[in-house]
Amino acid sequence: MSNDVAATARSSARTTAARVWFGVIAVVVAIALTIQLTLIFTGGQDVNSGTSTAGESLATRLVRLFSFFTIQSNIFVLGTSLALALNIRRDGRVWRVLRLDALLGIIITGLVYETVLARLVHPEGWALAATIGFHYIAPWATLIGWLLFGPRPRIGWRACALAFIWPVLWLVYTFVHGAVTGWYPYPFLDVATIGFADSVRNSLFVLLIGVVIAVVLTLLDRFLPALVQDPRRRARGTAS
Repeated sequence: MSNDVAATARSSARTTAARVWFGVIAVVVAIALTIQLTLIFTGGQDVNSGTSTAGESLATRLVRLFSFFTIQSNIFVLGTSLALALNIRRDGRVWRVLRLDALLGIIITGLVYETVLARLVHPEGWALAATIGFHYIAPWATLIGWLLFGPRPRIGWRACALAFIWPVLWLVYTFVHGAVTGWYPYPFLDVATIGFADSVRNSLFVLLIGVVIAVVLTLLDRFLPALVQDPRRRARGTAS
């Protein structure tokens, strides 16, 4: 009986720690998004490009802001982290796809920013604070939280495939929007600067990286232990 009580206490502590972890991520992203929106409304610096938005209409600023893969990824992280803070064992077919999109998108955001964009963008003041939230804290805190807490299993091959609907639609939108307006969210996709062929090549390269990451996450989800486990998995482990 004492062993059961101790196990229950440990499980409760882990659940609490997980909910706090994901809650903090949600708060960080919400603060960063609030800062960025305030800068957009006041004509301040766009953290994604590092440029001032003062010369653009408010409608253009908002459309461009939410056209960034970075912002969309962080919104996925905000929504799923908040959901996990409220219910750490949340599950469902749609949920699994959304959660994998959050993981996949934010990891790509962190990698691309660190390897390509960081040397091109120079945020200052409040924009720098938002950048730290979007590009440094959110990506790696989200990944660490998933590695530590899970819960698992949540990722199957069907969810893995469906998770690419959003990135592919984002690429299609980016090229169509760019063809109409002449604006592209990232320099490595800017058709006007590097040409259509190189833009497509860069897109496919990033998409391939995304496929590799998604496959790795799917495999890890099956075999990696988690501090917060699916009750069904725990039951199977006890039975065996």
